[in-house]
Amino acid sequence: MRFTEEQRRFAAAVRDFCDSECKTLQQRDALTDGGTLANSPDLLAKLAELGWLGVSIPEAYGGAGAGMVEECLFLEQTSRGLAPITAYSTGLTAAQTYLRYGTKAQKEEILGGLCRGRLEAIALSEPEAGSDLGSARLSAVADGDGFVINGQKTWTSAAHVADHLLLLARTGTGRTKHEGLTLLIVPTDAQGLEIRPIETMEAHTVNDIFFTDVRVSSVNVVGEVGRAWWHLLRGLSVERLIIAAMAVGAAQRSLDDLLAYVKQREQFGRTIGSFQAVRHRVSDLATEIAFCRSFVYEVAEGIDAGEEQQLAREGSMAKLKCTEVAKHAALEAMQLMGGYGYAREYGMEGQVRKALAPPIYGGTNEIQREIISKSLGL
Repeated sequence: MRFTEEQRRFAAAVRDFCDSECKTLQQRDALTDGGTLANSPDLLAKLAELGWLGVSIPEAYGGAGAGMVEECLFLEQTSRGLAPITAYSTGLTAAQTYLRYGTKAQKEEILGGLCRGRLEAIALSEPEAGSDLGSARLSAVADGDGFVINGQKTWTSAAHVADHLLLLARTGTGRTKHEGLTLLIVPTDAQGLEIRPIETMEAHTVNDIFFTDVRVSSVNVVGEVGRAWWHLLRGLSVERLIIAAMAVGAAQRSLDDLLAYVKQREQFGRTIGSFQAVRHRVSDLATEIAFCRSFVYEVAEGIDAGEEQQLAREGSMAKLKCTEVAKHAALEAMQLMGGYGYAREYGMEGQVRKALAPPIYGGTNEIQREIISKSLGL
């Protein structure tokens, strides 16, 4: 697509901000306590002050009232800039469901908080229900004017920094496993809720969550009781586009850093970028990234135009392709940078670690292939 002049200026402004605030490893370490935090409250506060958080959220709820194209521009540029605000995308994913099915009060609290730099989380996966979310068993039993929740969620991104969980709970049964599931808002400081970190290759991002007789009011239901599966579908499709936009930014950063390296690194009396074998591999990366970017914004433009008939397929295609390209770009960059790619000082090792998880979360890429194949009648 062709961006408007306003969209180009917005993307450039976000890029310049990231280059100013978190371009170097030293800057990022200062924002993340030496790389141990995945999110910087200070940086989120600055972005909120600029009015860039929730750029796609309606003005009535504190956002800028722009579209998904602008949101993808923000996600791409902050990802390219290595801005430590990874939980923002989780909150933005939750926002998609609140926008469609939340009450006015829920929207004002959740969406307004997101635009002010607050964070939100989504608790879907369980130890025996990951790709097969319809098998979720965490129970929410009706009790008076509310529900009592017991069970466990796992791999919950951003729960430790979020104000609320958008929780998938089983409130009943039906003819299929997808019936009887309900979405509930649970404050993360609720009595009986315990959040435990899961140690991974990255800074603290994901958690196990344990619910012991956690009580919430019936006003905490999002949408209709028993209809959670259908409430989630559109939001999950948009989530995949969100992940894809971030993957494009990550891939571009890997390419940018690789280009800077091969243009100055000399071996055998010449820069290594002058060797055909290197030039062609870099050319392939640039081409893949350009095609990914084009598709991401085509899908985003369709959402803004209300053309969502193929969103499930296109969201899965975007997530599948862009995350694979981002992983390939980081690994290629590490290989071509040799030992320097493995050194923390140059940043590429961090980009490799970050590139490994996106093909898994948000629905594994194997699941994305299943969604795509079913949409083709297979």
